[in-house]
Amino acid sequence: MSRAAEFVALSDVGVRAVTGANSRHTALIEDAFDVLIETPGGGVSLDGDTRARAAAKRAVTAIAQRAEQGLEIGEADVRVAIGNARAGDSAPQGSAKGRSAGALPVGRRGQVAPKTATQAHYLQALANCEMVFGLGPAGTGKTFLAVAHGAGLLLRGDVERLIISRPAVEAGERLGFLPGDLTEKVDPYMAPVWEALTDILGAEQLRRRREKGEIEVAPIAFLRGRTLSHAFVIIDEAQNASRLQMKMVLTRLGEGARMAITGDPTQIDLPRTDDSGLAHAVGLLEGVEGIAVTRFTASDVVRHPLVERIVRAYDADAASRGRSV
Repeated sequence: MSRAAEFVALSDVGVRAVTGANSRHTALIEDAFDVLIETPGGGVSLDGDTRARAAAKRAVTAIAQRAEQGLEIGEADVRVAIGNARAGDSAPQGSAKGRSAGALPVGRRGQVAPKTATQAHYLQALANCEMVFGLGPAGTGKTFLAVAHGAGLLLRGDVERLIISRPAVEAGERLGFLPGDLTEKVDPYMAPVWEALTDILGAEQLRRRREKGEIEVAPIAFLRGRTLSHAFVIIDEAQNASRLQMKMVLTRLGEGARMAITGDPTQIDLPRTDDSGLAHAVGLLEGVEGIAVTRFTASDVVRHPLVERIVRAYDADAASRGRSV
C-alpha cells in the first residue's frame, strides 16, 4: 500500500495526551503501527499506509477522548489503547458503559476509570451484583478497582464499612508470634490494598476512617462467626483460601452487604493446590442469581509492559504442558 498522511483534529488536551512527556506516547504509537506522527497545530498528522493510519487513528482518538474526560494518561493507558486499536475496537477507553457502573472516587492521580473493556465489565458487575468474582493475572487492576468501588460506596454513604481480608498464607494464619497488635501483624500482607486506599483516599482520610472503624482489615480466620452487614467486603488473593475458608467467608454476607472476591488461580501458595477454594467456589456459584464472574487475561495487564509478556509466556508454558490456567 502507498503511504499518505491524514490529519486528525484534536483539542489541545488531546494533543498533549497523545504526545506525552518528551513525546514518549507518540513514540509508542509510531512503533506500534509503523506511522509517523506530527503535531502541526489543532491535532495530529498520521503518515503511513491506509491500514496503519486507521489503527493509529483509533488509538489516538481513544487516548484523546480519555484525556478530555479529565483522566490522567500514562503509558499504560497508551498501551491499552494500542491493543484495543489493533483488535479493531473503536470504542474509547472508559466508555459510557464503564462509567455507568457508578461514580468512582477521584484519586491522587485523577478520576479512577476503566482502562480496558474487561475492567469496564468488572465495574458494571460490581455495581449490579451483590457478589462478584474477579479472576486473572497480576497487574489487571482487579484489586485496585474493587478497592476504588468500595471506597466510592463508603464515601457516598451507601455502605457503613469497608472490610478487606486476605489469607495470611505465609504465616499459616498463626500470627501470634509476630510483634504488635492485630493491625501491625496483618498489615504486611495487606500492603497492595493499603497502597490502593492511600492512592484513592489520601493518607490522612484513610487514617481517620480506620480509627473510626469505617475501614477494617482482618485475616480470613478472624471473620469466622461474624455477620458482615451494611459493608463492602473485599477478599483479596482468594486463591490462597481453602475450600472450607471460602465457604465460611462467602456465608458471612449480611443485610445490605456486598462482596468482591479477587484472585489469580494460577498463583496458589497453599501446600496442596487442589485445596484452593477460589476455582471451586466459581465452579459452584457461576450462574447463581446475584453473583457475577469477570475473567481478566494478559491483554488486560496495565502495569509495566513486561508484565504482560511474562504472563503470556507462563500461559504458553501451561498450555504446552496441557494444564489449564
